[in-house]
Amino acid sequence: MKLGLGLYRHLLTKENYRFAKQAGCSHLIVHLADYYREILPATDTNTNYGLVFEHDPIWELDNLVSLRKSASQEGLDIYGIENFNPADWYDILLDGPRKAIQMEKLKRIITNVGKAGFTTFGYNFSIAGVWGHSKQPVARGGAVTSCFHAESLAIDDPIPNGEVWNMTYDPQAPAGTVAPIEVNELWERLTYFLQEIIPVAEEAGVVMAAHPDDPPMPKLRKTARLVYQPDLYQRLLDIVPSPYNGLELCLGSIQEMTEGNVYDVLRQYGIQKKISYIHFRNVKGKVPNYQEVFIDEGDIDMVKCVQILHEYNFDGVLIPDHTPEMLCDAPWHAGMAYALGYMRAVLQMIESV
Repeated sequence: MKLGLGLYRHLLTKENYRFAKQAGCSHLIVHLADYYREILPATDTNTNYGLVFEHDPIWELDNLVSLRKSASQEGLDIYGIENFNPADWYDILLDGPRKAIQMEKLKRIITNVGKAGFTTFGYNFSIAGVWGHSKQPVARGGAVTSCFHAESLAIDDPIPNGEVWNMTYDPQAPAGTVAPIEVNELWERLTYFLQEIIPVAEEAGVVMAAHPDDPPMPKLRKTARLVYQPDLYQRLLDIVPSPYNGLELCLGSIQEMTEGNVYDVLRQYGIQKKISYIHFRNVKGKVPNYQEVFIDEGDIDMVKCVQILHEYNFDGVLIPDHTPEMLCDAPWHAGMAYALGYMRAVLQMIESV
């Protein structure tokens, strides 16, 4: 197993590469879509993650190669990339008129990702996206963390036109809202996406790794969700059986679900060799009310998770995708350093037996 750190685009700096290396990481998962400028900002009906634009040169092969080289110079390997730019695939998600054109662009991106030497590409096939979280000082010692409380949200408010995945791709879109989307419609759209992208991923040598819904609600903002219970991952995998149709398995999101348990999920998909990489975080509670907490204070036995992964010879990357912010001059770095230190100790303990 490999210890890694996830870095958003604005954090892709030499200083943060060195921070990751100093904390014991060997690998990175990077976000190239240029969204949040703060870590996990709170969102609701009136506030989303901001604007996104098409034609970002970051996806060109030369730039991907340069990015990989810059991390390598600091002793790190970029294992994978997480998330498409919503401006590049909104009509694939919405079944709009430009979906075929956008599909060809995604295929070029995956081809370039493979040529640049990346192993995996994480994605979240969702209309509403990661939405409705607030930031509150409720983790241990009053640390600020991400929370979801459905009763405090207008979860049935529709999505404005020009918005998808909690981001605005067309600020000039006509007034109105996205039409309600039922679950069968969304599975049909996912099927189109997988049937088109997996053959390209196979040729490129890139695992397409699906993230579960976060929050794992069956419906949000009048749109269906796909993977809001653990067994729905299997339905996704069975659409296009392939070693390159895999999972970005988020322990926190799985724990937040109302069915199953995270340990059986690790066994179910671990034995199939379907887990590409792991979001290694802890939570308290389940939908419709939960909060993210420090890695050692939640409902998940994190040591047991590593033991199960070791049992099934998992050799991918574990990253702490989120963590509470610690009270100091560098809240995010301190929180990540705490999580990484815990993870490194557990990995060394399990793998030394």
